[in-house]
Formats: sequence, structure tokens, C-alpha cells
Amino acid sequence: MMKHNTIFEALNWASSFLVDNGRDENAARLLLQHILQTNYSGLMMRMHDDITKEQFEQFQSYVEQHAKGRPVQYITGVEEFYGRTFQVDESVLIPRPETEELIVAALERMHKLFEKKASIKLADIGTGSGAIAITMKSELPKLHVTATDISEAALKTAQKNAEILGATIDFRLGDLTEPLKDEKWDVILSNPPYIAYDEAKEMSEVVVEHEPHSALFAEEDGLILYRKLAQQLPNLVNKPALIGVEIGYTQGETVANFFQSSFPQAKIEIVKDINQKNRFVFCEIHV
Repeated sequence: MMKHNTIFEALNWASSFLVDNGRDENAARLLLQHILQTNYSGLMMRMHDDITKEQFEQFQSYVEQHAKGRPVQYITGVEEFYGRTFQVDESVLIPRPETEELIVAALERMHKLFEKKASIKLADIGTGSGAIAITMKSELPKLHVTATDISEAALKTAQKNAEILGATIDFRLGDLTEPLKDEKWDVILSNPPYIAYDEAKEMSEVVVEHEPHSALFAEEDGLILYRKLAQQLPNLVNKPALIGVEIGYTQGETVANFFQSSFPQAKIEIVKDINQKNRFVFCEIHV
């Protein structure tokens, strides 16, 4: 085995090893940045520095784990979301860039809908790592944010993130709207599980074998939770109110119809993501 004395040599070895194992070679750089506690430009500047034996052994172990399919984010324990670093582990879904677009679109609509309102109550249903709830609270501190999840382990991870990122969130354990009843809400956001079970065979095993299935898959071709939300939310929202959900790109019309039948007077929008795929449904309820 060749020596990996420098950072450059170590990175070269890892990139080839990952490609040989059918993985993206960029993962090598991310794992090495994590071990050296540096960013991309810092790594580039240190390419000809020596790598210690301990650092290389740690790096080798991480690279081998990823080659076997474990996601980079679970190995490093972190993922960036909306400019903040979130702790992630196997109890939660890894936050996706598309969900950052849900935040942008929600904030835009909220500014118009609630511009004069001093206090806004927001609930994030199925919070996972807490990415949506914590980001919304951090971006708009006047919000009163409640975050729910059916998984106790996920809520623990979300609570840890809220503490680290200094966000005051009311975390509640329970299924869908169960922890929210007997109250009225101004904003409801959710990125529920929306993948049909029979789609699993077409998905990357990195996702299917490592991320929590309860956060990925749902019955009724992935649509059951939207149907239930649309049925349950009319009793739980104020007027005006905003509901925003992330969806699978084929689900726009169906999900929009669920909300239209529950809120006949509402303005319903199917919104595309940066890749021009249907990705969000927004429901604006006016007085």
C-alpha cells in the first residue's frame, strides 16, 4: 500500500477508492474537511501538508464506511441547512436543499399575510432534526414555534439542535396534528414522509438502508399524510393562515385537491423548486 504522507495523497487515494466502489468522489473531500476541521479553501491551501497517522486512520475508516453506503452526514454527524450547522444521526432524515426553498417561500408569503401581526404561532409537523422549526424561529424571532414528531429519538436530536443554535421551540411528541389540538395556529409547515413504498427499489441504497423509513415512506402511494393533514387542519387554523407542505414532484395536483376540498375559499398554489419540479403546495386561508 502506498504511503499517504500528505493531504493530497490521502485525498487522491480516497477519491479513487470511492469511485471504484461506485460512490461520489466528492465525499472524500467532505470527510477530510471534517477530520481537519477546515473548509474547502482551507483544504486546498493545505494540500501539501503532512497528514498524521491518526488523521489518516480516521479518514480511512470514514471513507470505508461511506463506500459501504453510510451517508457522509451520518458519519460526520452534521449537515448544513440555511447557513446553520445541524446535528444529524440515524434517527432523523438528513435535511435537503429543497427544504431550504420551503423556508424562503413560506417567509415570503408570511410577510405579506401577517405584516401587521405582532405575534405569530407556527407549527412544524414532523420536525425530524428540527431544521424547519429552528430556521423559521432564527429567521423570524417574533414567531412562537411548536415542533412535533412521532419519534422520541428525532425530538431528542431536534432539541439538541435548538439548544446549540439558540432557538426557543416548544417540542411535542405525537402523531401529526395530535399534539396541536385545542389550539389555533397561524402557520403550519410540514415536510412529511411522501415516498410510495414501491418506489424504494428505484432509490439509492445509501438512503433506503440508512435513513429512517418512518421519515421517508407513506401509505396510499405516499399521499396518506397529506390527506389526513387536509382533513384535520380546518379546525386548527386561524384566519388568515398559511399552510405549506413539501411534496414528491408527481403529487402536486392530488395534494392541492386535498387542501382545496378542505378549504374551498383558500388560495392554493403548487410551487416548483429550483429544478423546475413541483415541490411545494401552499394554502393561504384569508378571512
